[in-house]
Amino acid sequence: MEIVRYPGRAEWDALTRRPALDVTTLFGTVRAVLDEVRERGDAAVKAYEERFDKVRLATLRVSEAEMREAEAQVADELRRAICAAKANIEKFHASQRFEGKRVETAPGVTCWQKAVAIEKVGLYIPGGTAPLFSTVLMLAVPARIAGCREIVLCTPPDREGRVHPAILFAARVAGVDKIFKAGGIQAIAAMAYGTESVPKVHKIFGPGNQYVTAAKQWVSLKEVAIDMPAGPSEVAVIADETANPDFIAADFLSQAEHGADSQAILVTASEAIVAPVARAIREQLDRLPRKAITESALAHSRIILLRDWREVVDFTNRYAPEHLIIQTADYAAVAERIENAGSVFMGPYTPESAGDYASGTNHTLPTNGYAKAYSGVNLDSFIRKITFQEITADGIRTLGDTIRTMAEGERLEAHREAVTIRLNTI
Repeated sequence: MEIVRYPGRAEWDALTRRPALDVTTLFGTVRAVLDEVRERGDAAVKAYEERFDKVRLATLRVSEAEMREAEAQVADELRRAICAAKANIEKFHASQRFEGKRVETAPGVTCWQKAVAIEKVGLYIPGGTAPLFSTVLMLAVPARIAGCREIVLCTPPDREGRVHPAILFAARVAGVDKIFKAGGIQAIAAMAYGTESVPKVHKIFGPGNQYVTAAKQWVSLKEVAIDMPAGPSEVAVIADETANPDFIAADFLSQAEHGADSQAILVTASEAIVAPVARAIREQLDRLPRKAITESALAHSRIILLRDWREVVDFTNRYAPEHLIIQTADYAAVAERIENAGSVFMGPYTPESAGDYASGTNHTLPTNGYAKAYSGVNLDSFIRKITFQEITADGIRTLGDTIRTMAEGERLEAHREAVTIRLNTI
């Protein structure tokens, strides 16, 4: 793992680069799969499942019998943990409900907003090396609170055609309506275009590999909305000499084990913390079952020593991390100065894994610097806001000349006349 000491600001852009692939290079491959699913529906999805997931499926939809069987297979301790996490996620996201206010912008002119749920949403839950049942909760719980009428979930099955029981249990607890055995590009295509089995949705959520990311970006050009651009997971840690090196190392490694292309960065102005953290990372790494994956991620992770704490904050805001952990003596003051981050974890007893699972905040967050412009998934992600306005006769008298003057200025005479014809009747 690289240790960089006192880089100049001209070097910062290079140090904030992620190990992310330009997914536009995959659009050719992605389009071929998308087009086939759009034309052939279920048959194409099943063919790609056999090709990529090595499973021959008779049907795509998970049956009620499979749901009951999965629920029985989940250990009681895990069931309780999933339900506890669901309750916290529900409580936090329910607090985000929108309350519109009627505002009289001028005498006789009233405007307001109404929140309306997106009718149909699609959730993608990856397969791969870890069953991400926590992501089911993070997406389905706010969708249900928002009032989405149909929540569809796609996830790849194993080679026996089964979905991990914890994913199915979490989907049941969170209120998912329909679950389908489909992964990769073909799953995104099925939700974007609709097939004989899979409903077409209006917005697609969820993480995935580079092909899933490319597919989501492509279908978002015309067919559906998506949650946000996504890349490999990442964490930045701000720490000073008061931090516990073992805590920092554990946070570093918990992020690195997500995947070989994940990234972890420690940013500090304290030389005293550098060597202890590096040593703790080496010691803890040897105990991890996913050591090979974690080691690959550490190859493009780094410790960055800067000249002062102003530089630390400035660098962090430029990096705009998905996850930011602050372990300094004055962590609350440092957090106040953070402008670009997906989710912030403050103090020594707030590990990033708390947000991944059970504190209540959402773990579907902007990566690759997108935190400069995007929020993480929240209740608003599943809602549209419609504006309303009502103008009385007195109101159109008050506002009329302003509208007509502006319409004349833009040379839009029909706009001007729409006001004039009303004023002439009053």
